Amino acid sequence: MKGTLGKIVRWLWLRLLAWPGYLCLKRQSAPPIPQRLLLIKPDHLGDVLLVTPALRRLRQQHPQAWIVALVGPWSATILTQNPDIDTLITLPFPGFERRDTPDPRSQSFLAAINMRLWALIRPYVTLTHYAWLLRAGLFDTALVLRDDHWWGAALALLAGIPRRIGYAVPACQPFLSMALPWEPTAHVSQQALTLCAAIDGTPQNQPQALPALRYEPATTAMKWATTWLAAQGIGSATRLVVLHPGTGGATKLWPPERWAAVADALQAQSDICLVLTGGPGEAHLVQTILAAMRHSPLTLVGQTSVDQLAALFRHAALVLGVDSGPLHLAVSQNVPTLHLFGPSAVERFGPWGNPRQHVVLRTNLWCSPCGVFHICPRHTNPPECMEQLTVAMVVQNAEQLLAAQVSLQGG
Repeated sequence: MKGTLGKIVRWLWLRLLAWPGYLCLKRQSAPPIPQRLLLIKPDHLGDVLLVTPALRRLRQQHPQAWIVALVGPWSATILTQNPDIDTLITLPFPGFERRDTPDPRSQSFLAAINMRLWALIRPYVTLTHYAWLLRAGLFDTALVLRDDHWWGAALALLAGIPRRIGYAVPACQPFLSMALPWEPTAHVSQQALTLCAAIDGTPQNQPQALPALRYEPATTAMKWATTWLAAQGIGSATRLVVLHPGTGGATKLWPPERWAAVADALQAQSDICLVLTGGPGEAHLVQTILAAMRHSPLTLVGQTSVDQLAALFRHAALVLGVDSGPLHLAVSQNVPTLHLFGPSAVERFGPWGNPRQHVVLRTNLWCSPCGVFHICPRHTNPPECMEQLTVAMVVQNAEQLLAAQVSLQGG
């Protein structure tokens, strides 16, 4: 019932808002060559990293254009130092916040009703507010970089942007001036590159080298990583392996005792130094892994910024973990990575790079990928798609990646 009511409210509100948007655009047209571009991307760290190849391509295509990225405050750090954009604006996109909300059952009847009502209308209040703010930017082109983001498509229309490019998802299409054919299984990096090509009508069959992910740590972060490694006695004769076990979705996690077994197996090699990393909310997960280990690795949990973590990854011989933003960050540093995938769609969200250097492990379970990250729809615990990944599989692939790097260096 709640979902149905929300869809009805969305349908009515957006139709009411669309008419003023179209009326304001009746006498406006986009210039043949874009001059002021707005890129809308509401997602979190890893997904924003995955559109950086498109940002690089866009800058190459339009070196004189003013390129503005509109992202959530939760992912702004990924683009703060990106040279392919001119301006970074943050917006608290409704539905993308990762925060605890009060339980309506713990509140009075009136407070619970008010909370539910505000949850229904807040996305549209926010939409109207930011649309009028963005009108001052006089943008001529908007790219909706998340294929199903109807809210972003509506925002571009209400902001008075004449050229609005996105994908022909039914909820988005009414608000776009150019809706490209939607292929829901396409990789999100390729989707973003296709949107960029559509601005100029570049043929999609034209062979082009695909840009890599782009994140460049600041000099201060690079200096911090060098200093920290030296303080731990990690020199050129030691291979650094970084294990980042955490992620934003519970169903994407791998059992801690298995990570402990993998870490112990890798540390059995005398020239390897293993470091466990994690965000501020992942201390318990890392402690559980440590408690199950025979050897004591180095740990960096809640002690690094994104910039410092990227700088540390740059020194690694291997970074391994589950589907997460930090693993995409490691890919951006051009170091070998090993990704454990279960409920996530590899075709859409897998590592963007050489598959021989960035390896994905997954099983062919009939219900995977389901795309549900808070609880397994079949209530398997741990999720069966992750549980079927064995310690032997992970150790074997990790050792192969490490051996390939030694062979490459030796050659």
